[in-house]
Amino acid sequence: MIMSMTGFGRAELSVGTRDIIVEIKSVNHRYFEFSCRTTRGYSFLEDKLKKYVGSKVSRGKVDMYVSITETDDTSVEVELNKPLAKGYIDAMRAMADEYGISDDISVSTLSRFNDVFQISRPPADEDAVFADVKVAVDVALEHFLSMRRAEGEKLRADILSRSETIMSIVGEIEVRSPLTVQEYRERLYAKLKDVLQSNDIDDQRILTEAAIFADKVAVDEETVRLRSHFDQMKVFLDSSEPVGRKLDFIVQEMNREANTIGSKVNDSKLAHKVVDIKGEIEKIREQVQNIE
Repeated sequence: MIMSMTGFGRAELSVGTRDIIVEIKSVNHRYFEFSCRTTRGYSFLEDKLKKYVGSKVSRGKVDMYVSITETDDTSVEVELNKPLAKGYIDAMRAMADEYGISDDISVSTLSRFNDVFQISRPPADEDAVFADVKVAVDVALEHFLSMRRAEGEKLRADILSRSETIMSIVGEIEVRSPLTVQEYRERLYAKLKDVLQSNDIDDQRILTEAAIFADKVAVDEETVRLRSHFDQMKVFLDSSEPVGRKLDFIVQEMNREANTIGSKVNDSKLAHKVVDIKGEIEKIREQVQNIE
């Protein structure tokens, strides 16, 4: 089953002594690109998460947010930064003396300054932290991948529908194209008859001119290749592997065949049908850009 490159997933769990929130979202990208924001002090998780998510996702720009709150902080120590606190006190007292204002220094005032208190905790067990985070990541990924699969199914249905429309038009071209040769032969015969004012027309010349015309406007090879491309595309759409790049290549080849047909047809009805084909191929191309 094909997958879209856009998706979103979220999980909020309590695992061990940690409350963990994970959000993951992605948009289209030619390759796999991963960025991660974590709670301060847990940046060591980023490389591990990139490798893990990369094993599940092959294409797309993926953004992940991981929030970790320790619920058991008995090992956390809070220490007063005495030199810094003394520096703040001395500076504020000097300011009070300089400008003749009241000295209302309090503990609550000092606590508002950065780094007056230093928080320290024992080094985290990285493997244990990752194991806990992975539990929440797996839940978020399940929702994320489920959305990508659902979007992928919609893309597949739309592409197949447009493919059927194109194949129907191709069938009409295959029927109409030989008729244009017959019509050309009749027009040529009528024109020569009018010019020569005689019924004594060289039939062999008419046949030769018609054969040359038929060779120029023949689109059999192009329509056969176009059908082959669509058959191959259907196979890829049923694949369980990432096929976005392959489909993109096939669409380019389909567009090439449509352009060739357009350059060959010498009939307004066929020209309009080629325009319709190219319009549908362009819509397919836009959808393929969303496929992983």
